[in-house]
Amino acid sequence: MSAADKGAGGKVLFIADAAAMEEVGRRLAVVTPPGSRIYLQGDLGAGKTTLVRGFLRGRGYRGRVKSPTYTLVEPYEVGACSVIHIDLYRIRDGGELETLGMREYLDGDGICLVEWPERGSGRLGEPDILIEFRIVDTGRALSMLRRSASGKVILAALENH
Repeated sequence: MSAADKGAGGKVLFIADAAAMEEVGRRLAVVTPPGSRIYLQGDLGAGKTTLVRGFLRGRGYRGRVKSPTYTLVEPYEVGACSVIHIDLYRIRDGGELETLGMREYLDGDGICLVEWPERGSGRLGEPDILIEFRIVDTGRALSMLRRSASGKVILAALENH
C-alpha cells in the first residue's frame, strides 16, 4: 500500500489486494470517533465490503461480516460503539430512506459506513469522509476525501497511525 496526497481535500491510497484493503479498514477504525459518517462509492467488486470487514475487525468485532445488499442495514455492537453498515445498492429512490428509518442510524451516536450513498439522492447529508474506490489493474485506488472538520482530523490521524 502506498499513499499520495490529493491536495487539500484528502489522499489517494493504492491497494494491492484484499488483505491490504482490510488493513486500511483496520487503521481507519482505530482513528474514527463515534458519530462519524463514512461514505463508500465504487463499482461492484471494488472492495467496499472488504474495507468494512477490516474496519469492524479494527473495532474488535470477531464475527461474520456480510454485505447488507439485501437487508440494507447490518448493525454491529462493538464495545461501547455501534457500527452501522448500510448498503443502498437496491434503493431506487432517495425517498425510500425515510420509510426505512435511515435518519435514526445516520443521526445516532454510532459510526455509519454507507455503500452506494449516491442512491440516497442527496438525502443522507454530508459524510465526514467520502472514499471513492477505483479498480486499477490488479489493485485498487482509494480517494479519501474529507467533507467535514471531523473528516480532516480523521484523515490526519490515519496518516500518522
